[in-house]
Amino acid sequence: MYDDIPNFLREFLLYMQNIKNRSQSTIREYHYDLRDTFRFLKLYKLNKVKLNSINNELIEKTDISDLNLKFVKSIELTDLYEYLNYLANIRSDKPTTRARKIAAIKSFFNFMTFKQKALEKNPAVELETPKLGKRLPKYLSLDESVALLHSIEGKNEKRDTCIITLFLNCGLRLSELVAINFKDIKDNTLKVIGKGDKERSVYLNDACQKALKEYIAARPKDVKDHEALFISERGTRIGKRTVEMMVKKYITLAGLDPKKYSPHKLRHTAATLMHKYGGVDIRSLQQILGHESVSTTEIYTHVDNEQVKEALEKNPLNNL
Repeated sequence: MYDDIPNFLREFLLYMQNIKNRSQSTIREYHYDLRDTFRFLKLYKLNKVKLNSINNELIEKTDISDLNLKFVKSIELTDLYEYLNYLANIRSDKPTTRARKIAAIKSFFNFMTFKQKALEKNPAVELETPKLGKRLPKYLSLDESVALLHSIEGKNEKRDTCIITLFLNCGLRLSELVAINFKDIKDNTLKVIGKGDKERSVYLNDACQKALKEYIAARPKDVKDHEALFISERGTRIGKRTVEMMVKKYITLAGLDPKKYSPHKLRHTAATLMHKYGGVDIRSLQQILGHESVSTTEIYTHVDNEQVKEALEKNPLNNL
């Protein structure tokens, strides 16, 4: 485990996993991002490779298992800026990707400075995150959501209808949906394990209860994973990739653009429809979606074009 990174990075990942209780996907991102960071730093700082000579292939071939604490202590803020320069101008990484990598770098150096007390000075303390422009989330309209549900067909119709119904009504994350077990369903509630292993209860409305009842009645009995609610063709717990491909298929059948919509966009859709048509307030929406911060929930309470048009038409000067 982690045999492609030096021990100081391994200790950081174990700390984030076992003490900070970060999810496996977060740990995996930290692993990849910090491995690439130190591969670059070894090439640029230690091996003196010129910036314009560094590429993805060279990064992939670079072994960093021999790096030690002395090298970490030698890293300065200017070295980290060179890495960001490489990401932005040579790899052409998006600002969101660079921001994620900066977050990993800052977390690592905070750990080395304040937890391990291996560094007297934190070189990343003044490392700034690129400004991220706020974009309205993509979501399906009410009519498009209905069209999506009506597009479902085939031998897995009951299963796929249930999955998409849960996405559109409960705003589940993809990882939350594939992890559902039978024992998580009690009467009209669903226990969900979200980010950071945080548990929450989600109310199942009539549509969800009906879809679950019909799917469970049709669910294969001869399966390998008896605990898992949603089963693949192989009789095992359904995987994220299978669900992603299934959603793309029905998006296409519904006459929509499969490049624009994904399971996460269905989560956006659920939040938007609850806020727009159900009048759900932002605090309730935060609890339903399992957001730690209400500021994250605010992106779903955007004002759409129809609301803008309605507001302008209500302007008292409109009738003059």
